[in-house]
Amino acid sequence: MFEALTDRLTQVFQRIGRKGRLTEEDVDEALREVRRALLEADVHYTVVRDFIAAVRERAIGEEVLRSLTPAQQVIAIVHQELVRVLGSERVPLQWASQPPTIIMLVGLQGSGKTTQVAKLGYHLRKEGRRPLLVAADIYRPAAVEQLRTLGKQHDLPVYDEGTKADPVETVKHAVKVARDQGYNPVIIDTAGRLQIDEPMMQELERMVEAVRPTEILLVADAMTGQEAVNVAKEFHRRLSLTGLILTKLDGDARGGAALSIRAVVGVPIKFIGTGERVDALEPFYPDRLATRILGMGDVLSLIEKAQQQISQEEGKKLQEKLLAGTFDLEDFLRQLQQVKKMGPLTQLLEMIPGMGQLLRQQQVQISDDEYKRIEAIILSMTPEERRNPDIINYSRRRRIAQGSGTTIAEVSQLLTQFKQMQRMMAELGQLAAGRSRGPLRGLLGAGNAFPSLPGLDGFPGIGTAPARPQPAAHHGRHQSKKKKKKRR
Repeated sequence: MFEALTDRLTQVFQRIGRKGRLTEEDVDEALREVRRALLEADVHYTVVRDFIAAVRERAIGEEVLRSLTPAQQVIAIVHQELVRVLGSERVPLQWASQPPTIIMLVGLQGSGKTTQVAKLGYHLRKEGRRPLLVAADIYRPAAVEQLRTLGKQHDLPVYDEGTKADPVETVKHAVKVARDQGYNPVIIDTAGRLQIDEPMMQELERMVEAVRPTEILLVADAMTGQEAVNVAKEFHRRLSLTGLILTKLDGDARGGAALSIRAVVGVPIKFIGTGERVDALEPFYPDRLATRILGMGDVLSLIEKAQQQISQEEGKKLQEKLLAGTFDLEDFLRQLQQVKKMGPLTQLLEMIPGMGQLLRQQQVQISDDEYKRIEAIILSMTPEERRNPDIINYSRRRRIAQGSGTTIAEVSQLLTQFKQMQRMMAELGQLAAGRSRGPLRGLLGAGNAFPSLPGLDGFPGIGTAPARPQPAAHHGRHQSKKKKKKRR
């Protein structure tokens, strides 16, 4: 979503990074570009004005202009101000002192409330809670049925009284059921409505009065741009919102609503929706989104996603197999399937610092279909072939290609790349143990090819001694011979 903004800001910072010292004029020129980039990204003009003023006040200080690395300090200031605009720190859900905690989701029609109810229930169940989903949207055709289906698919209990009942009474009865049966929290799906629809807004107010929810979360569609800010303002005035869920952050909108809504309305963003799958709901961390916007990636979120899919024990076993060179295609397939669960490949790559911009510059299109092709090839092999790929001769490759709907060349390419990876990992394992005699040892400093590298002292073969000097006399004689040859 923030691709255009990220690329524009990166260009600005690269330009000022080429200057040894910054003047006030340099800072003002850079901030004009930043202002233009933010306005084009659909950020609210008052947010842009205050943001630029705050950055300028700090960026033209003596400690920046006289610094040895002024460009880096300006980037740090922009990052800190972005974090401040987005909310400074993560605001978690509030929990009622007397269970059950009641969480009510409100918003416009089409903002994705019903799906977010299921996502939030799934997220909280992973944290060890017992959520009860409540279908209180009786107006949209099939809304109740949709929530029932989502609940059945993901083993989440759903309470509903059909489409004829009064939504306020349905919610009151659901809270009583939750209290009696030990469900906590209760997550209520309400009907979508325009903020100017008076009867529907009054129904929401009656619902709030009836059950006193702990959290009232507005589901705001990030694709609606500035209108999301106006919607949030009116809902907050009528209902006293406690938080926001921003959806469709995986879309191609400009993303200004995400930067505006927190600053203008004063309500924290608690979750962001990053896809259509039920697990595509993430807690909102302002500092992590700020680093993504500035093209610095989001390594912490990437690590958390990986930890959710692979245990520490599994990770240790995998590391041992990789370094011992015994990593086979069955292990590779298992890892591929775990990576698939972490989310779309393009989203994962965006979390690696600089990778998203590099792919856009090179105009590389990465599709998750690549997963399917590799999976199909490996699944078309016998267990013996996966464990020992060396036995795969031409006739076996032809059979695997036919079984996977690919070509013999694609099967051969996968096997070649896998063998290269195996060799490299085995070489790294030997290097770590100090036994390597392969090319990596020569590349990484065996024979004292490199001087000491910071942070790698003590690692076998790296940084253990300075580069070997050449004898001065031989060096001079060699040079004089070269000169004589030239003269001839």
